[in-house]
Amino acid sequence: INPKTNKTTVVSLPRDMKVNLPDYPDYSPAKINAAYTYGGVDETVKTIKKYFNVPTDAYVMVNMGGLEKAIDQVGGVTVKSPLTFDYEGYHFTKGVTYHMNGKKALAFSRMRYDDPQGDYGRQERQRLVIMALLKSSISYKTVVNQEFLNSISKQTMTNLSFDNMVALAQNYRHATDNVTTDHAQGQGDWENGVAYESVSQAECQRISNKLRAALGLKPETLKTGE
Repeated sequence: INPKTNKTTVVSLPRDMKVNLPDYPDYSPAKINAAYTYGGVDETVKTIKKYFNVPTDAYVMVNMGGLEKAIDQVGGVTVKSPLTFDYEGYHFTKGVTYHMNGKKALAFSRMRYDDPQGDYGRQERQRLVIMALLKSSISYKTVVNQEFLNSISKQTMTNLSFDNMVALAQNYRHATDNVTTDHAQGQGDWENGVAYESVSQAECQRISNKLRAALGLKPETLKTGE
């Protein structure tokens, strides 16, 4: 999020991205979501920095229950469905815009196996929901609303202080008016009976360049063989 350019860049990483964990070589290669399993937030940040060389100033981790409550607290989110599907009792039609409560938005963002794009399609729907939530909740009044923060506190983790959140709401809110989304594209890869998504060096470099540019940083060549 860049308050100087008033732009937000959101990039999804494949949950099955094949990586070598910096502090857990004996458990490598592994899927990138294993970084949190083995070493928590610190290892997750280290792994992302290793493969994309992007500084991580802050993190917010929200589980599905927290996401549902956050959406309900802001009065729901409005999202256009990119495809037609049924999931958990809900029906969605391609091109139709829906105002969803937390439970419906959760169903919209979780479906995976009936999407022709698999997890990449799910990533797209997750980005749509997250950006709709950000645009609904970025107001100063929402962030300083203790009812909102208390409702999600048990299902979230962050290193942002309350003052940080207020500053973000006051100074960064216009950055959500100009949003660019992307994802790191991998290829299916089997090793020792485990299915991975291998993201090429060139693709990691592309994502690194894009995020660093969004932050006003010069591009840097990623180390080869990582």
